[in-house]
Amino acid sequence: MGREKQNVEAVDTIAGDRREDRRYGIHLDVKWKLIRRRRVLDAGIGKTVDLSSGGLLFDPGRHLPEGLNVELSITWPVLLHNVAPLQLVVSGRIVRASGRQVAVRSVQHEFRTAGVHSDRSMPMGNTRTPAVLTNPAIYASLGKMQ
Repeated sequence: MGREKQNVEAVDTIAGDRREDRRYGIHLDVKWKLIRRRRVLDAGIGKTVDLSSGGLLFDPGRHLPEGLNVELSITWPVLLHNVAPLQLVVSGRIVRASGRQVAVRSVQHEFRTAGVHSDRSMPMGNTRTPAVLTNPAIYASLGKMQ
């Protein structure tokens, strides 16, 4: 009887979702750039479908080719210290494209401030350079996605 249960569990794992990272179905605004040899080939806007620590699925608004590199700037739903807007910047490779949904395997990701400057003495349109968040404690304060 114990052997039968082990075989059923093995079949469920093989037939089911094999991805190791938990995926979160969250729909966020994304700006994307299609990159080849350090040159931007195309750019656009879209929405995420789901995210994980290893990659994401998003709708770029049109079909994108597999195998190319992409850089994504995702509007993050949590403010840093309840004040500063954040972006999650992901660099990766398109591993699957089906219709208008594109799967990206993440190579690098980091949170950046969105560059909004609240000082009214600054001329309009002049924004602060985005800062890269490198302190691990900052990531813990961003909140858990459940």
